[in-house]
Amino acid sequence: MAAKKAGTKARSTTPRKPRRKKAEPRSRGLTAAEVASEAASQPTELIQAIQQDGGQVLSVYRDPLGAHSVVFAVLPIDKVEPTPYQRDLSEPHVKRLANAMERLDRFLDPVIAVRKDDKYWTPNGNHRLNASRLLGAKSIVALVLPEEDVAYQILALNTEKAHNLKERSLEVIRMHRGLTGSRAGREADFANLFEEPSFITLGAAYEKRPRFAAGAYHPFVKRAERFLDLPMAEALKVREARADKLLELDDAVARVVTSLKDKGFQSPYLKNFVVARINFLRFKKDDSPVEFDPTVSKMIASAQKFNVDKVNKDDITRMGGAGGAEPDEE
Repeated sequence: MAAKKAGTKARSTTPRKPRRKKAEPRSRGLTAAEVASEAASQPTELIQAIQQDGGQVLSVYRDPLGAHSVVFAVLPIDKVEPTPYQRDLSEPHVKRLANAMERLDRFLDPVIAVRKDDKYWTPNGNHRLNASRLLGAKSIVALVLPEEDVAYQILALNTEKAHNLKERSLEVIRMHRGLTGSRAGREADFANLFEEPSFITLGAAYEKRPRFAAGAYHPFVKRAERFLDLPMAEALKVREARADKLLELDDAVARVVTSLKDKGFQSPYLKNFVVARINFLRFKKDDSPVEFDPTVSKMIASAQKFNVDKVNKDDITRMGGAGGAEPDEE
């Protein structure tokens, strides 16, 4: 068989996710008339609460996809606040939104809200809320949902600004803490809310070390993590311990990076390079499960034995050009 041409990339053997099958046109949901129909169930308690809170109900309708009742209302802006576990506010983004809203002289994008303890939590409108406050608004228009659980669907609903890994991870660990003690169940029961188990561990690490460069570790953590079949409080303790283990690895990697810099190597990819070198999982040809603690312990040992004298400039240059490699976050 003829040898492959130099430079030809081998095809990836990673199985692709099956494509989502396109639904038949007009095969699901409600018609326009059905959405506006008076058949929508009236969430009487919520309507009364909105009025008692100083808000006004503009209409009640059924959402066109799942036929759930939605209350279209205007709320006193002081009654609305973000869910306590979502990502931190981006002040530049708030200012850009405020400038755009001021130029248009309109607020055209209602926030989603659920009523919680005489307040209204918005899981996806924090930047719009703060932009409105920056402009001195007295009230804000909202789609108020009767189901409180929607507030936990942050990752699915928060689309006004794309999440990076840090924001996703911090939201998930905050959500985990919010559910711990307030909801019965095991961590695995909330898999659809957390999206990916690695976010929980990485989020706990970010809480302990805000400048943690999780991007270098995410690929192997994602492979080693699974949702835990443990009660939430017990699962949280495991996540905390795993975060500590990950930070121990980060310390070991940081020492290697310092040694490389002392030898004159300068690159934004040094941490990625070191982690890639000690990540033995890259040699595993199958996708069989791996355990978190033994994996990280082995990588720590490899970092402690790392020989910087065997590194040359070309090795690091290739890392900078590797697909998927990202500069260190620190």
